Amino acid sequence: MTGKGAEKTARVLAAIEHREPDRVPRGEFFWTNFIRRAKAEGRVGADFNPYSHWDLDLIVINPNMDPHITGIQVLEDAPERKVVKTGYGATILRQRQYPMPHYDSFDTQTFEQMEAFVFDDPKDPRRYFEAIDDQINCVGDELNLGLPSWMDRVNSCVDDFCVFGSVCEIQEQLWRMIGSENLFYKLGEDPDRLGRFIERVGDFLVGIAEGQIEAARGKLSGMYVWGDIAYVKGMLFSPKLWRRHYKPQLQRICRAIRAAGLKAIYHGCGNASAVFEDMIEAGVDMYNPLEAKAGLDVVDLKRRFGRRLGFNGNINVQALETNDRGKVRGEVLRKLNAAKGGGYIFQSDHSVPDTVDFETYDYAMQLVREYGKYPLDLGECDEEI
Repeated sequence: MTGKGAEKTARVLAAIEHREPDRVPRGEFFWTNFIRRAKAEGRVGADFNPYSHWDLDLIVINPNMDPHITGIQVLEDAPERKVVKTGYGATILRQRQYPMPHYDSFDTQTFEQMEAFVFDDPKDPRRYFEAIDDQINCVGDELNLGLPSWMDRVNSCVDDFCVFGSVCEIQEQLWRMIGSENLFYKLGEDPDRLGRFIERVGDFLVGIAEGQIEAARGKLSGMYVWGDIAYVKGMLFSPKLWRRHYKPQLQRICRAIRAAGLKAIYHGCGNASAVFEDMIEAGVDMYNPLEAKAGLDVVDLKRRFGRRLGFNGNINVQALETNDRGKVRGEVLRKLNAAKGGGYIFQSDHSVPDTVDFETYDYAMQLVREYGKYPLDLGECDEEI
């Protein structure tokens, strides 16, 4: 890690540790259609990279987390419709006119199949050093096959960005294996029996975290922990159930991350604030993306949690997609109050969609560059924290 990458890493780590660096660090996720639209409208060239273009600080690089290292099998390949099968045992339909894929079927359905399931080695070097297609990297809002190996991607970024690896939490891994609806049925049918499988999934995920750490040899600064456990009105299941079956595995994952001296940022859509205290206990350093439409406000959360939990996100995409510069200015400057004393990374409250004009997002970046320098002077948007 040299030059710009070292500088950005210091900035991100300072923020996570609730110190004020030179300026508020910036991260982001982008929907493919945002990038596609920017290219189609001639705003950028064919080689456009939003992370480089806006000189963002933090980038997240996902390894192969498929339970079986099979690559992606293409079952149907037409211009508007593609069907694939992944190492999760999931058969997935990808249609161009829809932003997200449809999960059609799963090889693992029953308790008996779960109990007979054998995971491939999470530390298998192929996950980190070979270019093998996998579900999380390759099947999303676009079918994106043929990526370089995880380590090649890390090496291509480490001199220019603060690099985080990533690992799924139980909910995110489990629904990909057995399906969301089936998961909820099984939680209702026999939570203790499912709990035994959850422990084995936890073993695998701890291995994924440790495998990245060993492969990267000091090039990672932390990990995102992917774990969507909520929707806009609250948890997908009771906090009590989460604490019993999910929290112990999150603790194990965070323990592996922290043992290597790395930071843990938990990514959870919706409003999971009912278990924020538990996440602090489990070892989470920051929470992302803090969806505004789920009733989360990062300034209020900063007042509530102080230095005990950091925050990454909460810039309301619904405000950005108005493409009204007055509303964007108010949104950006007010949310920067959460960066007082450190503890905040600037980012949208999920990912930037194609409903946001390129110029609008560029304006938001201009604002955070201008007003995100310490000491913060937020003018008419300044609030006491």
